[in-house]
Amino acid sequence: MTSEPVSPELRSERLVLSAYVASDESDFVALFQDEAVGRWFGDGMRSAEADRALFARLFGIVYAEARFPVWAVRHEGRYAGHAEIKPSPEPWLDGHEIVYGLSRSSWGLGLGTELARLLTDHGHRALGLTEVHATVDALNTPSIAVLKRLGFTQGREVREDDGSTTLQFTSRAADWPT
Repeated sequence: MTSEPVSPELRSERLVLSAYVASDESDFVALFQDEAVGRWFGDGMRSAEADRALFARLFGIVYAEARFPVWAVRHEGRYAGHAEIKPSPEPWLDGHEIVYGLSRSSWGLGLGTELARLLTDHGHRALGLTEVHATVDALNTPSIAVLKRLGFTQGREVREDDGSTTLQFTSRAADWPT
């Protein structure tokens, strides 16, 4: 008996999302070390060492224990970014959220919208989620524009300890195009 992998391959018109492989480590670390990208992930920038440890945890914990889907994003056969859909780590958000980031060389091509659409669709259709969330720093205007373009509605505004504001956006399956 075989079971579906925790990170099944997903495809859109221009993107392929597949589970990470060991040879993706340098691209993963470079993405998270790029301040223009990495500052929007989690609690922001970390050391390259911490990002390498995070990459190792993908294999040792996330994939090994089938916790949630995490993908390398590829465009035209090249590494273009990172994506996941997971239970929210935020204590104030009960549900699953999408997380994604694209390398600078992939900006301005409409790939962010395509990627967020693919993740949201996977959440609603394959995972059966009635709500798919995204949490975004209020200053991350490109991601906010992507989510609004896809019909996500803004909910809660959370003031963080560092003075920043995190916005919650939600896509509801009832409103998602069939």
